[in-house]
Amino acid sequence: PTSCPPTPQAAFAHLALAFRCDMFTLQQRVLVEKRARDAAEENIQEELGQCRGALERLGPFCTDVGSKETLEQLQHSLTVLAAAVERATSAAEKLGAVHQEARMSRAAEVMVQHVENLKRHHLREHTELEEMKRLIQQNSRNRQLAETQDDMEPRLRPHPLMRSFQQGSARRRVSIAVIPKQLLVRTWAEG
Repeated sequence: PTSCPPTPQAAFAHLALAFRCDMFTLQQRVLVEKRARDAAEENIQEELGQCRGALERLGPFCTDVGSKETLEQLQHSLTVLAAAVERATSAAEKLGAVHQEARMSRAAEVMVQHVENLKRHHLREHTELEEMKRLIQQNSRNRQLAETQDDMEPRLRPHPLMRSFQQGSARRRVSIAVIPKQLLVRTWAEG
């Protein structure tokens, strides 16, 4: 089964949980790492000190020129090694800081992406809310207009008896208009 990459929301939730957990143990971890670093530096300095001591003890036994030159080269190499150890320690701390910065950069990217998603979601909901408000206001205006027209119509409408009178007279007019003139003439003549 293939696993899908986590959504920005899930990645944000995992990241937030990791930050919360880290906050509880951060001071302890800093102390542990400091002790480990200090112990490593002390061990290196102790080794370098033992090498210097061995070279100093070896000095009186080097009587010829060749062995004295070799002893001087070893002492010089030991000095260079001590300086290199200090530079390596400093570089290791910088590298650790850069690694931490890279992790935090990724974490910040996840957070920014999550915030952007929240902004888009908020904007979409705000737009929908504004559209709903507009529709509700429009419906309210339409309802008020319809109620106003209903209130005005009884005044504009004729009384039911007047309406039937108007309809009856309209029918009579139509019926008179429909009767041919010849029939009318005959009816008058017979009458």
